[in-house]
Amino acid sequence: MARELSLARYTLSPSLKHIVLKTSSAALCLLLFLLLFQPLFAQHSVEGTITDATSQAPLQGVTVYLPELHTGTVSGADGSYHLDQLPSGVFNIQYSFVGYETKIVAADIGETMLQLSIALIRTDIETQEVVIYGTQNSNIKETPKNISAMSQESMRERGSLSLSDAVSKMPGMSQLSTGNGISKPVIRGLYGNRIQTVLLGIRFDNQQWQDEHGLGLTDAGVDRIEVIKGPAALEYGSEAMGGVLNIIEEKPAPVGTVEGDASFQLFSNTLGFATDAGVKGSNEKLNWRVLIGAESHGDYSDGDGNRVYNSRFDGYQAKLSLGWKKGNWLSMNNYLFSLNHFGFLMEADMEVDSTQSRFSRDFSGPHHTVVFNILTSENTLFKGISKIKINLGLHINNRQEQEGGNKISLNMLLNTYNANLQWAHNIGKHASWNMGVQSMFQTNTNFGSRQIVPDAHLFESGLFGYWKETLDKIVFEGGLRYDVKNIATFETGTINTTGSEVQPFNKWFGTLNGALGASILPSEHWNLKLNFSSGYRAPNLAELSSNGVHEGTFRYEIGDPEMKVEQNIVADIFAGYDQQQVSASVAVYNNHFFNYIYLTPTDDEYYGFQIYRYLQENATLRGGEVTLDIHPEALHWLDFNAAYSLVRGKTDAGQYLPFIPADKIRGELKFDLLESSDRWRQTFVKAGIDYVF
Repeated sequence: MARELSLARYTLSPSLKHIVLKTSSAALCLLLFLLLFQPLFAQHSVEGTITDATSQAPLQGVTVYLPELHTGTVSGADGSYHLDQLPSGVFNIQYSFVGYETKIVAADIGETMLQLSIALIRTDIETQEVVIYGTQNSNIKETPKNISAMSQESMRERGSLSLSDAVSKMPGMSQLSTGNGISKPVIRGLYGNRIQTVLLGIRFDNQQWQDEHGLGLTDAGVDRIEVIKGPAALEYGSEAMGGVLNIIEEKPAPVGTVEGDASFQLFSNTLGFATDAGVKGSNEKLNWRVLIGAESHGDYSDGDGNRVYNSRFDGYQAKLSLGWKKGNWLSMNNYLFSLNHFGFLMEADMEVDSTQSRFSRDFSGPHHTVVFNILTSENTLFKGISKIKINLGLHINNRQEQEGGNKISLNMLLNTYNANLQWAHNIGKHASWNMGVQSMFQTNTNFGSRQIVPDAHLFESGLFGYWKETLDKIVFEGGLRYDVKNIATFETGTINTTGSEVQPFNKWFGTLNGALGASILPSEHWNLKLNFSSGYRAPNLAELSSNGVHEGTFRYEIGDPEMKVEQNIVADIFAGYDQQQVSASVAVYNNHFFNYIYLTPTDDEYYGFQIYRYLQENATLRGGEVTLDIHPEALHWLDFNAAYSLVRGKTDAGQYLPFIPADKIRGELKFDLLESSDRWRQTFVKAGIDYVF
């Protein structure tokens, strides 16, 4: 009954209804225009046979996938495969099969029929897929960037409660959390607006400037998460100074098939569950997907078995996808709906309802309600050795805080409009040039009785260009980018009225950034990377104009409208070794910040809430990660992996920075069971331990 009441309390405001109707009309006009636009170019095909490199036996069931074209198939009983309706150009084709090393081939599809036969090598080490960053689709070894990936399968094997919880298990990663449901990723000591999250091809903004505002995303319908460690402003712009969390949706069904899947997970600590079900289909010109999911969790218990009251959370998701190919035009269109409730953690001196059982899902107490709708359209036009990408997106994000008594106190509506235009051009067979414009416009509006940041309009746009060149055993990447950003705030409630400490303002920020790096492949097993890059972000609304109580963190925060742009320069060195039974890597970095922004307490109070202020100072973060993965041939049913991560953060004055994660060692042992039966191929037992210094 409590769940029904929670759903009933959420209603669209009149302004939101107007925005939804207006946006729906614009999206419909856009889709009609794209449907009428029918470029007529010759179509091409690729086919071949896939075999075992040692025995030469044909391999059935190998996944053949072209990430950039969102199309793929599987090999037949004789190892053969065939794909039609492909545009001309150079594309990465990925061949994946359990127990074999993933092979990535850059194929020049310029003939009417390209013959491409492949031999796969057996391996016990999990191999990476094609990584996606900016307009690039690349073998992970052929980019200077430090990129790690985690598949949905790995997330669920670890019992992760959310995407943020999942990536915290990766080397160099952790999470900032105020409960199991409220969590945000931390990359090498950086979080919030220093980390850009990319979802469905656009930047995802969930008011992440506040500590108790979690990411709020699940792994339903997700293929994997790719994490770029270090600045990626060149490709992604603002807020990618600490790294990027790129969420990759599941692959379309193989051409000519319709597939369905369902999952159900149980969680002992939260007495919770998560479930999702989807169906998808594909032919040579069209692919589609429908997916729904839900989760529900009660209060969790801490390490001493004590119940943490009101740490419960739940959520509902729906995803719709429709993609098509028409000549040399490829379009992928997605819609995502999400509704989540997150309880506030109850402090020791706060009154709690101890009569509620551990199974309670009642949200009549203090909690967040977060609803968002995302509509995106990713379009690519292929013409010979060039391609043009046009990505459009709309994100409507409504965050409410109810402090008990069924009364909404905080109610913020953040609308984000994205438009990205990029042109990529191949220069010969081994080099490419990319340039483009990325723009975003946001409106933040308060509807609640309490405000913590003012109503505001935000606009930013960036112009960039970068190149990539592949030589015999070395890959170079580099480029420059210039961005401008405007933030205009308006008089809102009691935040910045006449006479208050923080006044409305209209500010412009501008900055130049770049990157230069190389990836060296001295032998089949070794990979060395060296990368220099910079990033930036303008101060967010909270840092510039906060003036109010934050219930979730029990403090009163005051911003500073005179803050400057925060910028960083990073040197990153990576060395990796892998072969069939062992892989290992070492990465070290030095991350220097100009005008690092941080929150510091004062000696003043506001009705019992300690007052915090935002400050700026130059700072440096240094650290690294070491990983080891062993899958011994003699014990093929055993897999062991371990990682050690460290980061140190200090201001130039020698003071330690807040919220820097401690050193961490993580180790895991996985025992595969009943390998001889295909039906039970995924049956396993896994044990892991985290040691935090």
